Amino acid sequence: MSRTAASLLREALEHAGVRFTFGIPGVHNTEIYDELARSETITPVLVTHECGGAFMADAVSRSGTSLGTLVIVPAAGVTHAASGIAEAFLDGIPMLVISGGIRRDTGRQYQLHDVNQHAMLKPITKGTWLVDRHADVIPTIHEAVRVATSGEPGPVFVEIPVNLQLLTGDPGPSTSPRYQGPATPESRCTAAGVGAAAELLSQARAPTIFVGWGAVDAYAEVAALAEKLGAPVSTTLQGVSAFPANHSLHAGFCLGRAAVPAVEKTFAKTDCMIAVGTRFGEIATGSYGWEPPANLIHVDVNPAVFNANYPTRVCLEGDARLVLQKLVAALGSAPLAAAASRRENVEATIRAEKAAYLAQWLQHDSKGRVNPARFFTSLRKQLAGDATVVLDDGNHTFLAAELLPIHRPRGLISPTDFNCMGYCVPATIGSKLARPDAQVVGIVGDGAFRMTAMELATATALGLGVVLFVFSDGELAQIAQAQELPYNRKTCTVLGPLDIAGVAQATGASFLRLASDADIDTVVSSALARAREGKPVLVDVAIDYSKRTRFTEGIVKTNLERFDLATKARLVGRALWRRISG
Repeated sequence: MSRTAASLLREALEHAGVRFTFGIPGVHNTEIYDELARSETITPVLVTHECGGAFMADAVSRSGTSLGTLVIVPAAGVTHAASGIAEAFLDGIPMLVISGGIRRDTGRQYQLHDVNQHAMLKPITKGTWLVDRHADVIPTIHEAVRVATSGEPGPVFVEIPVNLQLLTGDPGPSTSPRYQGPATPESRCTAAGVGAAAELLSQARAPTIFVGWGAVDAYAEVAALAEKLGAPVSTTLQGVSAFPANHSLHAGFCLGRAAVPAVEKTFAKTDCMIAVGTRFGEIATGSYGWEPPANLIHVDVNPAVFNANYPTRVCLEGDARLVLQKLVAALGSAPLAAAASRRENVEATIRAEKAAYLAQWLQHDSKGRVNPARFFTSLRKQLAGDATVVLDDGNHTFLAAELLPIHRPRGLISPTDFNCMGYCVPATIGSKLARPDAQVVGIVGDGAFRMTAMELATATALGLGVVLFVFSDGELAQIAQAQELPYNRKTCTVLGPLDIAGVAQATGASFLRLASDADIDTVVSSALARAREGKPVLVDVAIDYSKRTRFTEGIVKTNLERFDLATKARLVGRALWRRISG
């Protein structure tokens, strides 16, 4: 029986377990949207902008509940969504991107939206496909999903020309091939490699563990290894939730001088580190301001990351859970010498350093504005254990990484390697759709908020009870702070006025203002209560950014030290002259 490509696509998406699609209908995909309306398992979500839709799809995938999927118009829809697609690509997040395409059966050129989408998306996807037969729709979607979810995950793109959607054709010998599911995790490391790693760790005087997003589903294995070794655990920014902060061996975020004090102290004398699911990227290493120990063990599903930035003694390729299971088994069941006393000392150091660092922040005079540590302490106390916190890109990102304990794997998501501003508002929506019964809150700077604020209208239309805390200081704070020392002035980082209450009114969100420390507990409680009524809540937080994070202080020092003496003198002299001259 002849069928349209649109009906075949719906069937393929249902097989793949897709729960939501995000996008905007257009002349090249209305047939697809008409089919999605027939589905009993897929909800098509109309977004305000395709970039927001891509961030929503990204968040759905990060939730671990289903594959984030876009259904967008060709050309403009693709370029609008490209920032979110690229974020998923650099962060290793699976995403299925589907667009309509120009007619391929007329021979006409210069059609509406007639661009080479595959050339545009090739650098930011794991693969692209152009479907040219009805019989290829289902197999192509299944193969695209397999590629998106195998190895190091990432986005994939499938174009289905509009003529295949409109016209019926032969669906092939089997219209409903059994979907095989995501690729089975693999471990390609050798027994010799695992044995070598186990030997290095068992002989180490001060072993340490560093985990990224690639270890987010391997908490039990990382915990077993840390407890076996008595080793502290630090995380990357993207991997903040890969190791829950309420574990006694959780030291904190980052490495080197950009790390929080508990990491800096417990990692200072490490002679052997095992890094799991991280690329040792710029943010993770404090702008490469960290020096690895001679004995570095690297576990990752993508072999291209090995030795890319730091020399590795042992490389173990494969899924984090599988590799760590082998490694823990290789270490044996007998207690390791000195591990118990080492763990006791490490835990004591972590407790003391975390308490001292928090005390520094709580004692900081925020001069009538909201102290970040007091805000995050209150938020943590009032959040449920299974809540999801969504961040954007900005100064608030590193404040949260340092001051907000996350207790659940996948409990915090943020844009990291592509570092895309505007992520938080739509990603909060995607997170709530993925986990409707869980608390979902977003924290966003007032600069990033402006980029995608109108997606709040999408949240209102969907009846989503999410809370967005907007950290307002009137600046692009992370860059404004970076401008102070070398330039002694802020160029294009001071924001114009924005009526956040007006944005709430325009989008149908509830609004609260948090102006000082005295109101933190009450406002946070009220915001969470209003969200339970099924309505988005926007909270304008008069945040104090006058105290720098350890991350900011560390990367500034690291980068200044890289300049030669003449450059340092020029930068300092310029700043001093501007300070004197006004």
